[in-house]
Amino acid sequence: MFTISIVLIVIALVLGLWAQFRVKSAFEKYSQIGISADMTGADVARAILVAANIRDVEVAEIDGVLGDHYDPAAKRLCLSSEVYRTPSVAAAGIAAHETGHAIQHARGYAPLQARMAVVPVTQFTSQLLPFIMFGGFFFHLIPGQLAINLAALCYGVLTVFQLITLPVEFDASRRAKIILGQMGIIQPGAEALGVDRVLNAAALTYLAAFVSSLGWLLYFLSLGNRRND
Repeated sequence: MFTISIVLIVIALVLGLWAQFRVKSAFEKYSQIGISADMTGADVARAILVAANIRDVEVAEIDGVLGDHYDPAAKRLCLSSEVYRTPSVAAAGIAAHETGHAIQHARGYAPLQARMAVVPVTQFTSQLLPFIMFGGFFFHLIPGQLAINLAALCYGVLTVFQLITLPVEFDASRRAKIILGQMGIIQPGAEALGVDRVLNAAALTYLAAFVSSLGWLLYFLSLGNRRND
């Protein structure tokens, strides 16, 4: 298990760096390519929401690059300025993806509901983990075995969260590609290919996060087993 965990951590590191490169390069490339419909990301999001008969979700502009997300608690679809204001292939794909989450929420999509349910404990775990790592393994303020067990528990929670996240994100991208085509916002050929590349690159980041969490979980589990032997 120890060797497998190290291999997974290395794979996750490489996959994560590659995914970040692909996301950045795809976004930069397809942000420069307009769409035939000449709709900004905000236009795309609002049009899809209307078509889906969703009237209670706000489409808002936020600062930052690639910070686009859907907030189910506030029913707020947050788009970065470059996506919100730009009529590009990348903006259309990202806006449609985030709107896919709003549709999931409105339709009661089970994996999204499960992710929403574990968000509070995941946030608490993410805040607790640095204290365990530094307090237990660097400053030795927490007994060794207890620190290992707590770290394994934290990564177990994060691994479950990342696992649930995969179908949520993949389904949002699937919905986005179908809806953009059905509504005629994205045309077959170069525009559809661009959306595919932007969203597929983003999907790799979620896969890398899951592999990383799983690798660290197995690492601390194997570390605990070694100490008990």
